[in-house]
Amino acid sequence: MKCRIKNYKHCTISFLAIFLFITAVSGSFTSLICLADEPPENEWVVVIDAGHGGKDPGAKGRTSKEKDITLAIALKTGKYIEELLNGVKVIYTRKGDEFVELYKRAEIANKAKADLFISIHCNGFRDSRIKGSETFVMGIHKDQGNLEVAMKENSVITLEEDYTTRYQGYDPNSSESFIIFSLMQNIYLEQSLNFANYIQDQFRVRVGLDDRGVKQAGLIVLWQTTMPSVLVEAGFITNSQEERFLKSGRGQDYIASAIFRAFRDYKAAIDQKSDFSTSAREEKIQDDKIWFMIQLATSTVRREELPEQFTRTGEITELESGKYFKYATGKYVTYNEAALRRKELQEEFPDAFVIAVRNHKIIPLQEAIELTGSK
Repeated sequence: MKCRIKNYKHCTISFLAIFLFITAVSGSFTSLICLADEPPENEWVVVIDAGHGGKDPGAKGRTSKEKDITLAIALKTGKYIEELLNGVKVIYTRKGDEFVELYKRAEIANKAKADLFISIHCNGFRDSRIKGSETFVMGIHKDQGNLEVAMKENSVITLEEDYTTRYQGYDPNSSESFIIFSLMQNIYLEQSLNFANYIQDQFRVRVGLDDRGVKQAGLIVLWQTTMPSVLVEAGFITNSQEERFLKSGRGQDYIASAIFRAFRDYKAAIDQKSDFSTSAREEKIQDDKIWFMIQLATSTVRREELPEQFTRTGEITELESGKYFKYATGKYVTYNEAALRRKELQEEFPDAFVIAVRNHKIIPLQEAIELTGSK
């Protein structure tokens, strides 16, 4: 279903909070919204996640472990980005051999208000003849192979304390547990798919890996992130030829360089779109009145269509800020009216929050309340 969007240009903001998308386990993540330490408006933040670690070795080859290879590739990828790209902040989920729970990996990215999340892995399979790279985005598995990858990567939660409570009874060995993923990350699917394709192109052309394609699967580490996210399977550690390549310094350099190049090209495409849309947009008539709205989502790409969950809330307003596009619903004279509406939306949008808008710019909420005397 298409959703009509009112476009407003938003030039400066006092705060930025990235929403937590529609999730069946929202209770575990309400603390992730943070209004402090905002990244500069035009700075990119990329979180690089080295899969597994510590007591979780991941897949095992004849002479190597996945956790060691992914860490080496992650650190090299981050170094390429830091040294060769300006205006990009790199954050790692781990920089040593340590166990990091899946929810904490996503939490690191969410708290950093990252623009992109890259989880780096190596594949493993019982048939040692299988080889090649593939990149996953959040979605429903289209075949048994995708389901097996998801179950393998998600099974690490059994190493976490009290995982049945944190993940609300999720069973990593049950295919039925993945049904809840059908609506997750929909707003970032297009961006995630685009970046995943950049990665696979680089792996195929620059590295010479067999291209197993871009796929969708219900991966917990991607499901809980609130930005475009991918999980890279850089090759099969259970294939003797690829294991030698993956554990070699040369192989790790090639793979890290490919991921870096994919990020560079993806970022350039996003920045170009943002610059074009900003220069082409007509200035809107100023509206000095203060309005209270309910912010539902933030995206780095303009959404011409939004999921049906947004449509049901009424008319959606788009507020633009640098490379960000914020989506809000409602238009209320008082804070209390907006707060009541937010409460009504709480079940479907558990982390929606009230914002104040003046002249199509978000202003501090407390300032708006004092100016309107609405509380």
